[in-house]
Amino acid sequence: MEVEQTDADPGDGTDSADSPEVRDVETRQVVEFRLGEDYCAVEIDEVDSIVEIKKVTRIPRTPDSIDGVMDLRGETTAIINPRTFLGIEGEPPERDEQNVLVLDRADDKQKIGIRVDEVLEVTTYPEDKIDDEEDLSDLDTRGIQESVSRGIIRKPNGEGLDLVVWIDIDAIIDQLK
Repeated sequence: MEVEQTDADPGDGTDSADSPEVRDVETRQVVEFRLGEDYCAVEIDEVDSIVEIKKVTRIPRTPDSIDGVMDLRGETTAIINPRTFLGIEGEPPERDEQNVLVLDRADDKQKIGIRVDEVLEVTTYPEDKIDDEEDLSDLDTRGIQESVSRGIIRKPNGEGLDLVVWIDIDAIIDQLK
């Protein structure tokens, strides 16, 4: 976890640069992406790389949520499609417009990639913008809320706040077992 030094805001209208107080603000760096209409994020430490989808070879008798495998720099990488088990509605974008988040998990015997509709950005949020106790019942995708959410991130958008679902990668992998 990163710790960022910021000037404390005295709250009295004075310039915070004049204040000798400094406070530690814990932050999380995440990769934001889109699944259907929902905006999601995973911690950057859980992602090895972001790649464009290539030719995926289907493996017989595997669940629909496993698209198959693809060759990634000479290594066989299993590709998971979370849209199927999370109940994400609507048509996915064309295959050549989708991305794969290749996971960095020491316990896995082979690389695993998660197919996402679109990677949006890598960004950092202060801990006070992340809520792991928020009611997520207003999200379009109940599967995300009930199955793999660690909480939400409140992202300022200029007109208010967008809700970004903070995804638990381990919960996604456990869904496949």
